[in-house]
Amino acid sequence: MSGVNKSTCRYDAKALGAALLAGVLASPVWAHDPIFGIGPHVLYKGGVEVAPEVHREKKGNERDTELGLELTYGLTGDWAAGIDLPYRFAEDGSEDASGVGDVSLFTKYRFWRNDTLGAQETAAILAKVQFASGDDNKIPPVGSGSTDAILGLTYGYEGRKWYRWASIRYRRNGENDDRLRRGDKVLVDLVGGIRPKPTGYLEPDTVWLLELNAEYGQRAELRGSELPDTGGTELFLSPGIFWTKRNFAVKAGVQIPIVSNLHGRQDNTDYRTRLILEWHL
Repeated sequence: MSGVNKSTCRYDAKALGAALLAGVLASPVWAHDPIFGIGPHVLYKGGVEVAPEVHREKKGNERDTELGLELTYGLTGDWAAGIDLPYRFAEDGSEDASGVGDVSLFTKYRFWRNDTLGAQETAAILAKVQFASGDDNKIPPVGSGSTDAILGLTYGYEGRKWYRWASIRYRRNGENDDRLRRGDKVLVDLVGGIRPKPTGYLEPDTVWLLELNAEYGQRAELRGSELPDTGGTELFLSPGIFWTKRNFAVKAGVQIPIVSNLHGRQDNTDYRTRLILEWHL
């Protein structure tokens, strides 16, 4: 082929392939986040995500089940915001109560993105405010009675086969009407994932996840005095699955405690489970 630079053609073909693969990985179908941790995934501009979920936790005689509906909107290609609407069922062994939980508003901004051939790396910051909208006077309470704030930083790598995420969050808890302030928390998550079989856009896709979730909580305070039987450290190993087909996804996982070092006399967490359904519109 006269007049054509073959090295340029090879370079252009490689660049085109990288762009196509990066586009597939960045699409709403292929974008993944952990189940219990957080990831840097954001929606495309004008996109809507509808995500009903069920979260259940058992700790000694206490059982807590939360039905949630999370709605997210893509403000730009790198910035999303949304609302979390929970309904809680709480049991403490002798009493049970239910009602609307604490409503949250959240936003996530992806400030870094690096596309390579068949892979994408991204990083984002997260901010969330949880309002005292639930009833904390019920026995047991279905709301915290305080306005709390969460700030987080997350990194993610998505390839055709392998995934990895890392995140850290700080939760600052407010004070309720009785001047009780639950201890602040630091949450750290390390997650790995594998897609055993690469699939096409129209085919169902499965990614298996394994998370390591660490939580450190400070002691609670009542009128400025620390409460001894509060706070401490817990570490969870959390297997899960992320199944997608086009614009629909199912996420499910279980948190299994492997280390528990809680202060004073407290029940250790027995387990936590989470099931999420996601539609991207």
